[in-house]
Amino acid sequence: MGTDASSRFPVYTRGNAGEVYPEVFTPLSFSIAAATGERAMRSAILFSGLIRPEELDGVPVTTAVGSGVFGGYAYLNLSIQRVAAGRVPGGDPTDADIAFLGTGDPPTHIARKEDKNLRAGLAGLRFVWRTINDPGTTMAETLRQDQRRVDTYLAGLKPAADATNDELRVSSTDGLIEMFGELFENHLKVSFVAGLTLNVLTNLCEKQLKDPNLAVQLLAGLGEIDSAAPSVALWDLGRLVRADPALTSRFQSGIDDSLLGELRNDPTPATVDFLIAFDTFIADFGSRGPNEWDTAFDTWETDPKLALTLVDRMRGAEDSHDPTAQRERLLADRQTLEAEVLAKLKWPVKKIFLRTLTAARAYSQHRERAKTTVVRAIHGARLQAMELDRRLVDQATEGGNAAAQRGDLWFLTNDEVDAYVEQPAAFADTIADRRAQHAQLDERIPPFFFESAQPPLEEWELRTATKKTVSTGEVLTGLPGCLGVARGRARIVTNPGDPRGLEPGDVLVAPLTDPSWTPLFVPAEAVVVDVGAVMSHAVIVSRELGIPCAVSVTDATRRIPDGALIEVDGSTGTVTVIELPD
Repeated sequence: MGTDASSRFPVYTRGNAGEVYPEVFTPLSFSIAAATGERAMRSAILFSGLIRPEELDGVPVTTAVGSGVFGGYAYLNLSIQRVAAGRVPGGDPTDADIAFLGTGDPPTHIARKEDKNLRAGLAGLRFVWRTINDPGTTMAETLRQDQRRVDTYLAGLKPAADATNDELRVSSTDGLIEMFGELFENHLKVSFVAGLTLNVLTNLCEKQLKDPNLAVQLLAGLGEIDSAAPSVALWDLGRLVRADPALTSRFQSGIDDSLLGELRNDPTPATVDFLIAFDTFIADFGSRGPNEWDTAFDTWETDPKLALTLVDRMRGAEDSHDPTAQRERLLADRQTLEAEVLAKLKWPVKKIFLRTLTAARAYSQHRERAKTTVVRAIHGARLQAMELDRRLVDQATEGGNAAAQRGDLWFLTNDEVDAYVEQPAAFADTIADRRAQHAQLDERIPPFFFESAQPPLEEWELRTATKKTVSTGEVLTGLPGCLGVARGRARIVTNPGDPRGLEPGDVLVAPLTDPSWTPLFVPAEAVVVDVGAVMSHAVIVSRELGIPCAVSVTDATRRIPDGALIEVDGSTGTVTVIELPD
């Protein structure tokens, strides 16, 4: 299961792709996303003019020019991002690494004669100029149209319990495929421009102000960041629990599958108020959750325990962590910093700087909105697919297949689903074989970078392998995410749905983050992430919530012992080990 590597653009990375698809692809999800996603990626690549159409002519869609799936895992093409970055006026190929992919140790970019392209460079110059003079206005309308389109799609879906199997089959796959490509293409375009404007802003800060880190600080506390909104709502839910002794006691006794049902049988006013607020939260944000781009995985709506676990973490946080108050503080700090920066610049540099800053802020917001819109569409298909899967597993079990289990649907390709609907038991051996292959891939860590071809599976590192533990006084270096310095006990969390041990005052240490992780940022003193870059979700949300953050701290989750006292400097991206646990 996968795509072919490109010979012209040979370097691939899990950077950014790992935030969207952190797990091994299932066959169904791959078959839905593969061709449509690659076409969308190609269209987005040509959007700016930095890559010329003739450079992609004759390359089959099965060749992953923009992104692809290798060894069951999603990758982005780093080479093509580097070539485009090098063609931006004043840009450098490594700008692509910093914006979206983090640091790490990628293969060296080997420049080719054809990397220099006068037409592409001129097109890039025009594109940058148009972008900073139309700071997201046109794209904002495109994204509103996408939102309306998804609203219409969701409104047209039958409640899953009322639909026939055939209706569920069409709505869970074909209906999503029909619009996924265009939604994904717009998301990619927004993401590219968000990275581009941040790179231009960073270069201006470095050349004009001698401090490239100012760019990230000038994007703090923006507001209207969709991926941060659930954190604010969860905070309010946590305050409702904290304010009522009976609710607090019930949450303290443990978060399990029975909690929500027990609360619904409790008529006390505080519980009723909480349930009204919680149901509103699910209606607004139920599409979010770990691995939310893949219909195979649960979200906060399909498994409310995931959301209740986050409420439980919120209830213990001190009032000083209120995300709304934090954003207001960041806004005031940013406005002060902006005034200081602009006072140092002379005309016409000041005018260009201000326009670039405005565009970078707008596209940072747009990127999260575009992703949210895609996720809502995927969730509509998920609800239909999960009902179909439930029915077919029951049917297969009744037909004598005792091995049938939830999730079997995702181990078929889209072309096989119709036959599976007709006769689920006939696919028992196929599903068993693919589940075994999936489990084998899941046991190992895919290489973060590769060039031309992935190493053989047996060379991939096992997830159970240990790394050399840090020593007292050691400093781990990553990239700055959100400024500020904080100390706390390191809590290694590898699953946002199971953040056991994370208490107020701790530092969250995570492998990578998507929006489902970000509510855990609120009660934490700081955040450290193995993988990430200045346009990753960890950075965007930490800037919004005012949490010191360091990303691209390689192997932090495997080198820092749980319980170690560490200090995080979000301004420099460093993590200092103060004390090891006993």
